[in-house]
Amino acid sequence: MARKPNTSPQTRQLVVAMLRKPRTWHHGYELSKETGLTSGTLYPLLMRLSDQGLLESQWQEPERPGKPPRHAYRLTSDGMAFARSIADLGRPSALRHAAVRATT
Repeated sequence: MARKPNTSPQTRQLVVAMLRKPRTWHHGYELSKETGLTSGTLYPLLMRLSDQGLLESQWQEPERPGKPPRHAYRLTSDGMAFARSIADLGRPSALRHAAVRATT
């Protein structure tokens, strides 16, 4: 049975970064620079999210001769829905915001 996707701050940071360009293929190095996540955190997250069907991955041929192929990742439709749902966890919803105003 696949592990339930977690909503850790690192996972949220990664999927929100990918959600900015959801149909674009992203490389690990680019995601590491954008999120500040180290390779020891980033790559296990990418593998886990891929195993859960939230990311698709592929090997891409190098742009220049002599460079190795690179692994690239992008959100699946389920991954986009997941990313949107956990991106909102850090933000108060309009309903929660209204409830707070009503009690003060």
